[in-house]
Amino acid sequence: MERLILASSSPRRRELLQRIGLSFEVCPSRVDENFFRDLPPAQRVERLALAKAKAVASLFREGLVIGADTIVVCQGQVLGKPASAAEATAMLAFLSGRTHTVYTGVAVVRAPGGEERFTHAGTEVTFRHLTPAVISAYVATGEPLDKAGAYGIQGRGALLVESINGDYFNVVGLPLVKVAELLEEFGVDVWGGASHGDESPPART
Repeated sequence: MERLILASSSPRRRELLQRIGLSFEVCPSRVDENFFRDLPPAQRVERLALAKAKAVASLFREGLVIGADTIVVCQGQVLGKPASAAEATAMLAFLSGRTHTVYTGVAVVRAPGGEERFTHAGTEVTFRHLTPAVISAYVATGEPLDKAGAYGIQGRGALLVESINGDYFNVVGLPLVKVAELLEEFGVDVWGGASHGDESPPART
């Protein structure tokens, strides 16, 4: 398998890549996530994912670097990671009973050379109506504090969600099908091996 590097410290993204059997290293990007904040959501997450992947790719002599960025958008407002319990409480109260969209940008950059591919996924998530007691209890778990939109659907935040429309893994933080498609464009066999564009396919028998 070609060397893979994940440009993220997110344990959710790491777990998702491990779930599909990929071997990879972790090298978090230092790119400021407030960059490109004036762009439309889909373009913003794509540009940020690409910037993160490029920053990490510059540190390696070889390999494919995977970058990602996730934001939550509700009624035109972009919700990133809350800076405090009070901010998490306000975010959850705002999302209560509403449908929002989770956008995740994904980019893959080759080191060296800088060849790049990027895309994004969007998933609609509808929250049930949340009482102040439920919001307070959830914030008290500490789970919302490092997650865009102040919740984690893969954890106790699942109890807040009434329905979703789209890729579940995108809401967790990494749309796996999109990742696989980008890696395949670089010649990676995500089922366990690696191929390269200058090689001939095996003969059919």
